[in-house]
Amino acid sequence: MSSKLIVQAPGRINLIGEHTDYNGGFALPAAIDKQIIVTLQKNNHPSVCTIEAENVHDSVQINLKDLPYNTDKVWLKYIIGVVEELRKRGASIDGFDAKFTGNVPLGAGMSSSAALECSFALGLNQLFDLNFDKMTLVKIAQKAEHNYVGSMCGIMDQYASMMGKKDHVLLLDCQKESHQFYPIDLENYEILIINSNVKHSLADSEYNTRRRECESGVAIIQKVYPKVQFLRDVSTDQLEDFKNQMTSTIFNRCQYVVEENDRVLRAVAMLEKGNLTELGQLMYQSHAGLQNKFEVSCAELDYLVNQTRNQPYIIGARMMGGGFGGCTINLIENGTSNQFIDKVSSSYEHKFGKKITYFKVAISDGAKII
Repeated sequence: MSSKLIVQAPGRINLIGEHTDYNGGFALPAAIDKQIIVTLQKNNHPSVCTIEAENVHDSVQINLKDLPYNTDKVWLKYIIGVVEELRKRGASIDGFDAKFTGNVPLGAGMSSSAALECSFALGLNQLFDLNFDKMTLVKIAQKAEHNYVGSMCGIMDQYASMMGKKDHVLLLDCQKESHQFYPIDLENYEILIINSNVKHSLADSEYNTRRRECESGVAIIQKVYPKVQFLRDVSTDQLEDFKNQMTSTIFNRCQYVVEENDRVLRAVAMLEKGNLTELGQLMYQSHAGLQNKFEVSCAELDYLVNQTRNQPYIIGARMMGGGFGGCTINLIENGTSNQFIDKVSSSYEHKFGKKITYFKVAISDGAKII
């Protein structure tokens, strides 16, 4: 039996830049101090693998000769997807045993799935000496989600999980698939995540619908501007010229994305200036766009964001992630989180019949062998 390999990959937050990644745009994510931790070892069998999910007290044995393997265990689909995408690229993988645990909240818009994919991608890459670079592993993890889970996600989640850097955000250019690090100094503020603890059933299907709606808008624009590949390539004025050629829904989707890309670049400028108040205002504008133009928010998320308004110790808040549930991200003065939670928790439970959960996060390093 070979020696064990321990890998960790973090979840991520996204300060601003939601639903821009699959539109070739900009986002401002960061890795956080919540991780999936995987223990891996070869088992000297040519094809049998045992995989244990400690958090859900579940385990399976699979034979690599039988892949792709149909399963209703969603957590297993992410792992099988990574194995299959590695093998598509010529990787030779033998039997291994793995178990994983973690503290990235599930279904909360913090990319527990990307953390799981990236931890296995990095771990198997090391265990079997596959020699893929990190950017290739990011794409392998993304394709695993496309082809085995059915979510046509952009590249942001896997990218942030794999590439993150402590105390830095990534200005991610999703068209060029490159990034720049920007140090983030929150001064006397901290990042509070509030989990609505809802995930509406339409979340996954509507995510794919939004992607198709954006692509429909691009197709209309391409008839006049054939060089346009993504909404990232479109200016506000250009988009306005096509308003009468699009349904109001398609136009609103496109308008949100074009405006959100602009907000990301303005947010970076505010970080560089140390203007956290204006950064917070951009977050509120982002939420309004997600709520009214992109229509991926929900009553619970809107309520949590609205409760932050006019609180002198909160300077910015918005929904984070794909939408229809999950979390809000809040920039809140140090030492005031409990005060705000006390204020909002009972009214939220009374209104929606659910309790919120919350946690503070710090910006951390990306995936690594430990």
